[in-house]
Amino acid sequence: RYKAARLMAESSLESRQPGHRYKKTGGEAVIAPNHLNRAFTVNRPNEVWCGDVTYIWAGTCWVYLAVVLDLYARRAVGWAMSESPDSALTTRALAVAYEARGRPKGVMFHSDQGCQYTSVAFQQQLWRYRIKQSMSRRGNCWDNAPMERFFRSLKSEWIPSQGYPSSGQAIADVLVYVNQYYNHVRPHSTNQYQTPGAREKAAA
Repeated sequence: RYKAARLMAESSLESRQPGHRYKKTGGEAVIAPNHLNRAFTVNRPNEVWCGDVTYIWAGTCWVYLAVVLDLYARRAVGWAMSESPDSALTTRALAVAYEARGRPKGVMFHSDQGCQYTSVAFQQQLWRYRIKQSMSRRGNCWDNAPMERFFRSLKSEWIPSQGYPSSGQAIADVLVYVNQYYNHVRPHSTNQYQTPGAREKAAA
């Protein structure tokens, strides 16, 4: 990083970070308390998954991306995209994760209090999978910081600043980032600069 800082200074380049406005934080959800409580370091894969939804401009409309992240190596294990930010989107992403990880037992799933995660449909799916639900305190993005960081990396490193010309192009390109680049190419500081895939492989 020192070399990068020196080269940036020589080229008169400055790092610009996106600003944020945070709402006043509230209490825990009635549906599920904040079991995770920012304990983002876990001991094994499939111990804690986090989920969230973000939006991406696609020419004439927004498309929505739901991701499930395994906290052990920060690996994206489930994802889905659609033009509707509803519980069908989040249940599909969870289903992808559940099947891809071999239907694990004893998982905790943590998210914010968005309607996609408080819906009856999503809660029923968690119950069928025997997954314990945990939810951030209202308006507190730090309670789900790994997901916020994932989406920030996606939008700052990969997605064009003007968005995509169409939803088809958005879906195809974003899934390349999630499934290939992020998991198997991009090093992660939490993994001692290994990729999520390499960290899991080393621990196996």
